[in-house]
Amino acid sequence: FCQPGGWQLSKERKQPTFFVVVLTDIDSERHYCSCLTFYEAEINLQVRDLHVSVFKGTKEIEGEEESGLIPPAEVFAPKSLVLVSRLDYPEIFRACLGLIYTVYVDSLNVPLETLIANLCSCLVPASGGSQ
Repeated sequence: FCQPGGWQLSKERKQPTFFVVVLTDIDSERHYCSCLTFYEAEINLQVRDLHVSVFKGTKEIEGEEESGLIPPAEVFAPKSLVLVSRLDYPEIFRACLGLIYTVYVDSLNVPLETLIANLCSCLVPASGGSQ
């Protein structure tokens, strides 16, 4: 559900996307899945393991693709951050996922585990209650 278009590599970095999927469990309770998908450079991919259409300019040696590592940042793979909640607060969840994304991408000196633990320990007011 976090990559509805399928997991596809890209030759260029795409902008992050955010959307919400609502899942219903066996008891008819809703679970709101906020998804932030971004593209990250893949460095250690093998040419023979990738879909051929991504590499239109690969060299062929006696009918086979040249094996070996692809130069860095030539291929981008999608990654998703997902927050699942019974609460329907898409803008708050977008901000939380954006914060985690920023810390991760900018390699800030904050352990992700600490950041996520702090976000999970926040008290959320009851619907209709005061902030």
